[in-house]
Amino acid sequence: MHIKNILKDMEKDDIQAYLLTQFTNIQYISNYKPTSFAFCVIKEEPIIYTSKMDMEIANMNSSIEVKEYDKFETMIGELKEEGIKSMAIEPSLVYSTYEKFRDDFNIESKTYIDKERMIKSPEEIKNIEKATEIAQKAFKELDVSNRSESEDVLAFDLVRLMIENGASSESFDTILVSGSSTSLPHAVPQAKELETPILIDWGAKYNGYCSDNTRTIVYTEKEHEIFDIVKESHDKAIKAIKPGLKCCEIDKVARDIIKEYGYGDNFIHSTGHSLGLDIHETPGFSLRDETVIENGMVITVEPGIYLEGEFGVRLEDTIAIENKGRILGNLALI
Repeated sequence: MHIKNILKDMEKDDIQAYLLTQFTNIQYISNYKPTSFAFCVIKEEPIIYTSKMDMEIANMNSSIEVKEYDKFETMIGELKEEGIKSMAIEPSLVYSTYEKFRDDFNIESKTYIDKERMIKSPEEIKNIEKATEIAQKAFKELDVSNRSESEDVLAFDLVRLMIENGASSESFDTILVSGSSTSLPHAVPQAKELETPILIDWGAKYNGYCSDNTRTIVYTEKEHEIFDIVKESHDKAIKAIKPGLKCCEIDKVARDIIKEYGYGDNFIHSTGHSLGLDIHETPGFSLRDETVIENGMVITVEPGIYLEGEFGVRLEDTIAIENKGRILGNLALI
């Protein structure tokens, strides 16, 4: 079905072939995730050219034809023999690879597959939900009260617990930081004892699909004050989600609340991002994203306030769009 939908979009633009090299895009199309490199060409008879070392796993898993890659000249020659003159590429294609194709085909950058991946199937949502369940169970089992442990050791423990609970891996580098480090949205855990507050941003992978949550554990009066503002922004943004609105409208709901309390300049990132096989997909709840929200999308909501040199607070849940926003998992806001 995915290939049929993409072929329809290609036909509208008079594109004969669509080249994919991003591993998760190839996995999405074929159920085979490369381990070295591969070139997937979507056309009337789709094909994947892959390395010799990947042939066994590709033949086991791929739903479309697989051929052992020889060299660029051979692959390009075969495509030209089919009469292919126009080719679409992913915007993420590396320039050195683009150079090898540009002299033989009319090249256009297209996001056909990104559009297709925006809407998750029920099976995809089940996988994301299971990944969320695993990650949240691990979080509940983590002993954050053990203040003698360092940030990096506790981050390692959280990853271990996710794997013990059924994850194949973490879905991104786990953030478990404390004190002034929490004012850095992507801080790295350090070999230091926990301070306050404690910010944990983590996720699990299950059947290739990602989860993503953030919780901030606060202690002081000022930390609680900032937490309450972020929670109000988080809750009202989720409540506002419904099909037909634009993604930027949800970002505005979250951002306006934080602005009202005088912390607009301290909300320094977008309100959320889609996820699936990748931890960051499109669309997202951001100022400039005018994508219309549809049922089947899965997007995070994660407002935050960051006070430079002091501390930061972020709350994040993953939301499935089902006529309204449904929070995946059952992790209470602590």
